[in-house]
Amino acid sequence: MKTFSLLIFFVALSFGRLPRSVHADSGAKQHAAERPHIVLMLADDLGWGDVGYNGSRITTPNIDKLAEHGVRLTQFYAQPVCSPTRGALLTGRYPMRLGLQCGVVRPWAQYGLPLDERTLPQALSQVGYRTAIVGKWHLGHCAPDYLPTRRGFQHQYGHYNGALDYFTHIRDGGHDWHLDDKPNYDKGYSTNLIGRRAVRVIAQHDKTEPLFLYVPFNAPHMPLQAPQEYIDRYAHIKHQRRRTFAAMVTCMDDAVGAIMAALVEYGFPANKTLIFFCSDNGGIRQLGSNGNLRAGKGTLYEGGVRVPAVAVWRNKIRPGTVVDQPLHIVDLFPTLLRLAGAKSAQPKPLDGKDAWPTIADGQPSPHEFILHNVTPFHGAIRVGDWKLIHNGHVHAVATKKSATESWELFHIREDPSEKRDLSQMRPDVVQRLKKRLAQLQREAAEPNIAPNRPPDGFQSPKVWGSAE
Repeated sequence: MKTFSLLIFFVALSFGRLPRSVHADSGAKQHAAERPHIVLMLADDLGWGDVGYNGSRITTPNIDKLAEHGVRLTQFYAQPVCSPTRGALLTGRYPMRLGLQCGVVRPWAQYGLPLDERTLPQALSQVGYRTAIVGKWHLGHCAPDYLPTRRGFQHQYGHYNGALDYFTHIRDGGHDWHLDDKPNYDKGYSTNLIGRRAVRVIAQHDKTEPLFLYVPFNAPHMPLQAPQEYIDRYAHIKHQRRRTFAAMVTCMDDAVGAIMAALVEYGFPANKTLIFFCSDNGGIRQLGSNGNLRAGKGTLYEGGVRVPAVAVWRNKIRPGTVVDQPLHIVDLFPTLLRLAGAKSAQPKPLDGKDAWPTIADGQPSPHEFILHNVTPFHGAIRVGDWKLIHNGHVHAVATKKSATESWELFHIREDPSEKRDLSQMRPDVVQRLKKRLAQLQREAAEPNIAPNRPPDGFQSPKVWGSAE
């Protein structure tokens, strides 16, 4: 049934007709005028080359169908690691303004996404959207005010930390699975649970109200764990870790397919539903693929920050198109607000730009520059097709000064693999980009830095983010 429903969904995308679901209320009211339902799916550590449409041998038919029936954004950027990307997505502001520029929010961290930031679900709620997060939060849980239902989400399901056990839902000895920010003990593989809950949200939604459904998967982030039936599909891969990684990606792809099938089964018109899929950072090179891009997760090279991204909205986005313009995940905040009829004006200025003319019509990027990151220890900025990297040899979550300093300059349009350092040939460009990077460094908030390991005397709670 799911396979058939998914087929009908993509037929509807192509030919403009979506049959009324037998599950839909025959007397359903009109949808809120012109405000699309928004389904935003985020993979975790999925590399540029880990999807079929970019040449992967891993099976991702559902993500590939999205690419076929929507637009592929071939220069779409995220941050080099998890929490900073999520902060940028939900605020439209670079992580260096949020104190998140130096890495992820550790389980024992006593901070999170600053409480005075306006979030995407808060802004959408103000114009009538129902909002739900199903999956990974990773933006703080040290106090109740940091939890998703206090940050604009009316419904929450999933986990707060990264790197939890996919089957037991344990992270460092503490339980990490929650429903509406209360402990939940559903059994099962986390990717499957996330997919099923997302389907349930879709099934139970009153379509007279627009829906914002945010589905941040924890797959294929480590630990490397997958249901055996998925691992068995990749018996031809000799390397065990790669075999499991491939299984995790395909399991996530199946969850994407289930979500897409649910949209048609429960009567969400394709011409009133915007779907967006991307990864939160580049892939881990030892496990997956970043194609011909240099390096991977945790670096400021293209393999660490350029991610697969697709958008689908029938009659608004032409199927099978490609937009090769630089965009950043901070752009989703103002872009979605515009489409939802919400105001983007706010006390704290946005770094994101309204990218809809670029996404839908292929117009030039709205950016004068894109900041890949800046910390007291390293940074990278792209201005036009020039990209300057400070201390590219340093890991993106480095929290101390490097023993050696380096500056590299690349022309990304001509050299996306970053093989040719032009810093000696174009010192004028280096100096110009250095000045811009230095100015942004002066604007940065004090970075929050939690130790990589639990501090002495720390004991994990029985349940993360809870009094239990």
